[in-house]
Amino acid sequence: MAPALNHPTGVTFVEERATNADAATYYGGGDSYTRSRTYSTSLIHGYKPKKTPAFEEDWHLRPRRLSHDEKSVTGPRRFLIDVEETIRVVLEQEDTDGDFQISVTDAGPKMMALGTATSNGFKTFDIRGTYMLSNLLQELALARDHNRKRIVLDEARLTENPVDRLSRMIKNSFWHSLTRRIDGDGLEIITADPKNRTGRVNPRIYVPYGEPAMAEYYRKVAREKPHMNLDVQVLPEKPDDPVFVKSLNNKPGILALAMNEVDDGKGGKTLKGIPFIVPGARFNELYNWDSYFIALGLLVDGQVTMAKGMVDHFIFEIKHYGKILNGSRSYYLCRTQPPFLTDMALQIYNQLDRSDMEANRQWLKRAIQAAIKEYHTVWVAEPRMDPKTGLSRYRPDGLGIPPETEATHFTQILEPFARKHGISVLEFSEKYNNGTIKEPELDEYFLHDRAVRESGHDTTYRFEKRCANLGTIDLQSLLYKYEVDIGTAIREVFDDELELDEEFDLAPFPPSVESYANPHRESSKSRLQSSDEWFDRADFRKEMIDKYLWNEQKNLFFDYDTVQEKQILYESVTSFWPLWAGCASEEQCWKLVTQSLRKFEVLGGVVSGTEESRGQISLERPNRQWDYPYAWPPHQIMLWVGLERYGYLDDAQRLAYRFLYMMTTAFVDFNGVVPEKFDAVKLSHLVDAEYGNQGIDFKMVPREGFGWMNSAYQVGLSFMTSHMRRAVAACTSPEVFFGSAAHLQPPMLNANVSAIDPLGLAMENLSVSG
Repeated sequence: MAPALNHPTGVTFVEERATNADAATYYGGGDSYTRSRTYSTSLIHGYKPKKTPAFEEDWHLRPRRLSHDEKSVTGPRRFLIDVEETIRVVLEQEDTDGDFQISVTDAGPKMMALGTATSNGFKTFDIRGTYMLSNLLQELALARDHNRKRIVLDEARLTENPVDRLSRMIKNSFWHSLTRRIDGDGLEIITADPKNRTGRVNPRIYVPYGEPAMAEYYRKVAREKPHMNLDVQVLPEKPDDPVFVKSLNNKPGILALAMNEVDDGKGGKTLKGIPFIVPGARFNELYNWDSYFIALGLLVDGQVTMAKGMVDHFIFEIKHYGKILNGSRSYYLCRTQPPFLTDMALQIYNQLDRSDMEANRQWLKRAIQAAIKEYHTVWVAEPRMDPKTGLSRYRPDGLGIPPETEATHFTQILEPFARKHGISVLEFSEKYNNGTIKEPELDEYFLHDRAVRESGHDTTYRFEKRCANLGTIDLQSLLYKYEVDIGTAIREVFDDELELDEEFDLAPFPPSVESYANPHRESSKSRLQSSDEWFDRADFRKEMIDKYLWNEQKNLFFDYDTVQEKQILYESVTSFWPLWAGCASEEQCWKLVTQSLRKFEVLGGVVSGTEESRGQISLERPNRQWDYPYAWPPHQIMLWVGLERYGYLDDAQRLAYRFLYMMTTAFVDFNGVVPEKFDAVKLSHLVDAEYGNQGIDFKMVPREGFGWMNSAYQVGLSFMTSHMRRAVAACTSPEVFFGSAAHLQPPMLNANVSAIDPLGLAMENLSVSG
């Protein structure tokens, strides 16, 4: 009979488990050990990882691989690890630049011996390379999060297919970390604002007019949580008056969003915030067009309820703030962003639970009603509408200097005016903002600057000092999609009749200078909405797009300057947005794809605009983040979907492969990074642009990624074949995978071939930024 085994108190033994489980499941238990014939009492007091010899000069001291390397024939390899000690050794040995990340730019030996679990740590196996070591650091950080002192770690978590690992982290971890709620439980997180430069850190919330129950709820929260010093303010009935909004510059706050009434557990009712996803990093609030692309990723990951809640917030914002806001902070009250509500609502509607179709129908009705109100009161109302051309523009109201920018962002613009008045830039800014100093030229500059921010493309030389005058191809495409979506919903879901609940003015149609000059407006309550009028609006807009924005000689759509009455010949990748919206003809699409796509396609996807259009860069004319050579998730996703819509699936797949290859190599080489944007020519997230990059500042393990970049990965994978997915996981360059560089501009070929070396690129960027 075998003798009884005595183990230390509290010891549990690890059983078989899914190696790709989320961190809470994988590390959720107590400290674990493995079963073996003997139990080393030395391990009770902590396993000490084997440290490798010094790099390079002592390489000969490294023992050859012999019997100490366990040969697993009975099961997968596992390691017995002391969490804190191994974190210390990994960082000391491998993190040579001290940023708490293991990347290709670190000069450590990229090798570490870990004790195997089946030998109770006495036999070791080498962990080698940036990817395995950075994954080890990430797993140790996650174990520490769950208060684990010692873990049994599956080797499979260190060698996990990078595509599977990143997609899993986005689905199971990143979305959760980016989730916010505005209520008593979530206020302390959401009120933190990295853009607040006033020096006041106590939280403030603005509640809209007409929501007394909500205002009382937050006052109650303030009383019950006095440590927060929460300041609750109620906005006036017209909260987007420019003078009023400017008066809030020195007292910024979060804006209240939609809430549900729920049981309070005591027999009564209370309010609870509807959760939503923020972009991440310094953007800790609900954003407009970010949310659309985030919702696409949420739908891929099955989080329909979360996406639906974000539409509920947009409906709330249109009702109470007059528009879907740029972001849910007080300084954004005058501004919106590119409109995507109708497509967002329809995509979610198509994925709602079919068990209660009437409830789904009522929800879609509220979304379409809100979109119609936004369309008439924002996008085809003056000053955004240009009645002469019938084109809509990004042209928000506002006064003074945008307060959410970094302190020195406008210094170069303001310095000449400060010198003119013989005062400092700071003093000039204060006097200009409060109206003591009048500068019409500066007023014009900030009119266009606010328009650039409303466009979502802040900033780009495409819009420099003219954005508010432009009928852009992106906005016309989005509004065409609004018109078609609204007409389709009315016809297919609402039996070709839709009553509007709120009263507001309907914009004249067809637009003309005379009709807009007439003060009389038809009321939204005067008649039912039918599909025909919306399809007529779409047809009219398509005619105006073809008349003013299409350039037959250049095979591209261009923005139209409504003041100078001419096209602006800046080549922007948004010229392909009509494919997404469906307003390009088959011939226009063919010309765009066969003649113009190559101008934007580079190794890592498509860039925002062409290098020629951007112009020369210098110290006096620095790079702008929405220009060449930068690539952004919205541009990629819109182009993939548009190409697929018109039957160019091979092109969509090729472009998706390029972008996901760039994302995956950064993830593998730089400790799991998922940034806001990329330099798609150099395949680098280490960008040299005005705002730097977001989503790259983390310690040991990425927690959030970045909202729309997370979505781009999940959506992009849906375009991939299994063969493409395996090739991306192996970090196979697009030029190797596709066999040639035929789709790239000839000047780009040499640059792209050299761009394949990630270490060389990283070091080049580091030296540039240094």
